[in-house]
Formats: sequence, structure tokens, C-alpha cells
Amino acid sequence: MAGKISIVGQIAEVDREIAEREKLYPRLVREGRMKEEQRVMLMDRIFAVRATLMFCREHEADIRAYMLAKKDRSE
Repeated sequence: MAGKISIVGQIAEVDREIAEREKLYPRLVREGRMKEEQRVMLMDRIFAVRATLMFCREHEADIRAYMLAKKDRSE
């Protein structure tokens, strides 16, 4: 497995995956190989992943400070 992957890199990968799904899934639905409900559920999930990553990126400093404080209390 690769080393650490930055939050920005993770967001970029999720964005790439979203773009791929937005191209692929409508065709699968049209061809009857995927139900519309499944398409919606899977897109909702990937957008939730992106939202979580964006939250982490936006609050990275606070998250790191919290983790450091927690580590300091346990030592």
C-alpha cells in the first residue's frame, strides 16, 4: 500500500470517481443493468464521502489540535 495520501489527494480521487459514475450509471440504468434507486443510493454515498473529506479538510487544524491534546492527556 502507498504511504499517506493527503486529504487533497483523497478529495481529488473521489471527484474523479464521481465523474466516472456520472458518466457510467445513467447508461447502466438505461440498459436495465442498474435500477434508478441503486444509482441514487450509490451517488448519495459517494457524495457523503466527499462531504466528510471536505469537512475534515476545512477543520484539519482543529482536528489535529484535538488529537494532540488528547495524546498529551494520555501520557
